[in-house]
Amino acid sequence: MADKASRSGLRYGAPGVLEYVARLHAPHDEALQRAFDAPEGNGMPPIQVGPSEGRLMHLLLRMAGARRVVEIGSLAGYSAIWLGRALPGDGRLWSIECEPSHAGVARRNIEAAGLSGRVAVLEGEGLAILPKLEKEGPFDAVFIDADKGNYDRYGRWAAAHLRRGGLLLADNAFLFGQLLEDSAEARAVRRLHEEAREYFETVCIGTGDGMLMGIKR
Repeated sequence: MADKASRSGLRYGAPGVLEYVARLHAPHDEALQRAFDAPEGNGMPPIQVGPSEGRLMHLLLRMAGARRVVEIGSLAGYSAIWLGRALPGDGRLWSIECEPSHAGVARRNIEAAGLSGRVAVLEGEGLAILPKLEKEGPFDAVFIDADKGNYDRYGRWAAAHLRRGGLLLADNAFLFGQLLEDSAEARAVRRLHEEAREYFETVCIGTGDGMLMGIKR
């Protein structure tokens, strides 16, 4: 297999290739495009997952037969639409967002996607909301995409409240290329990686900023 220093490896991540496969395998309908574009139009950081990551999580949830899912970090609701569409009619996604303005945008986008009956946006800090959800568990999947300084704590909560065979998903697993630095955020994300191996069968794949995935033992 060619590596990134090889002639062919240098072309692996060419923008045109990535755009082509995303357009082919993870196409947007009107609701997804609206949510994807929402950060730019609402003064929000454009930090949501990409189309291929959203589609990947959608397929993983479907393969796992997920019905009860927690998302930590809603932003504009883009990933929640991908996740919510993977659930059966009686499934439930609880999506946590700490910024009130972001939560409002997410709710509107989720409603436009026809998912208000399946997806609830809960407004507040993740560590404050999660204990209130415990009575709804055990859960089939937890997706972490929020404040990086608490990634290790979110991972511990997921390990405690996922069912056996449940899915752990965490975006920004490379921490924007700063994973090995000596910062509080980097240490927290590294702890997530290291502790996840104790409770999950894990892999970290090279998406745009890394996606940590695990199946609970």
